[in-house]
Amino acid sequence: MTPSVPVHPLASPWGRFHLYSFYIDAPEPAIVDTGIASSPDAMASALEALGRRIEDVRWILLTHGHIDHLGGAHALWELTGRRATVVIHEADAHLLRSRRAHVDEYLGGRGTYLNDPEGEARRVAAAEAVISGELEPTVLVRGGETLSLGGDVTVSVHSIPGHTAGSVAYVVDGQNDVFVGDAVQAHGAANGFPGYEDPTAYRASLEYLRDTVRPERLYLGHPYRRANGEAYGIGTGLDRDVAQEALRESLDIEAQVADAARRCLHDGLQTTESAYSPFAGVAEELGYTGDPTLEPSPFFTTLNGYAKQFEQGLSNEKERR
Repeated sequence: MTPSVPVHPLASPWGRFHLYSFYIDAPEPAIVDTGIASSPDAMASALEALGRRIEDVRWILLTHGHIDHLGGAHALWELTGRRATVVIHEADAHLLRSRRAHVDEYLGGRGTYLNDPEGEARRVAAAEAVISGELEPTVLVRGGETLSLGGDVTVSVHSIPGHTAGSVAYVVDGQNDVFVGDAVQAHGAANGFPGYEDPTAYRASLEYLRDTVRPERLYLGHPYRRANGEAYGIGTGLDRDVAQEALRESLDIEAQVADAARRCLHDGLQTTESAYSPFAGVAEELGYTGDPTLEPSPFFTTLNGYAKQFEQGLSNEKERR
């Protein structure tokens, strides 16, 4: 029987958020997600305390393209002597290649609701400060691939879009440790609202994780919250039962947000003085009182996703007539 592969959490602070990366202690060691530009230096110290060297890391596995997960990728790659293989889904690869892509993402999504004249400049500054460098990925994945980490250790790649188009889960085969980044949102993290770009894909991915992957241990990218505000885990992973609970809660809250969004969209969006405009009805129905202007502003990211789906539905209906 192959011995289990140890997994070590690597925590990084970032403003109101706590970021988690994970070291897979395989013959060819891997780090899942890289935090921000300053995170790899802290990783090096943490690994040294474990008797490991960051120079020996051979795989950098990115769960998706947001800056708090790939911001440290270039710096980490440099620390490995540029020897590590950098893996990302092809749909999010532009976010690794280009800082500007993060600015454009903001302008085309939540930035349309925030009424912030300095928003673009702030995003440019954040991308420069938080992303350690633009980087061409070594391996592009779509889901379905198997990566060999040396010896008998393999990691399978599962496409789980929704949070972003290129979100993936990495699964350590045999022990079913599952790394999902931000693809399981529960009730959100620091902003208290779940964030996902494509609601339909997000729900389908949660169901896939729950029913097909069925993690023995589930590793999240942040301390996501239960309904009572209590955090799920502290980076050490959720066992099978708690993982299923987190997936159920994520599905339940998505259903609640979806119902509120549909009612708001069917009634017609209203521009008001509310900080939640034009989705004030959703915030009121759900009792959401968080600050929607704080980045990464999951409220507007998510509601923009429902608005796009609603508009597409209207367009499809017109074509059928």
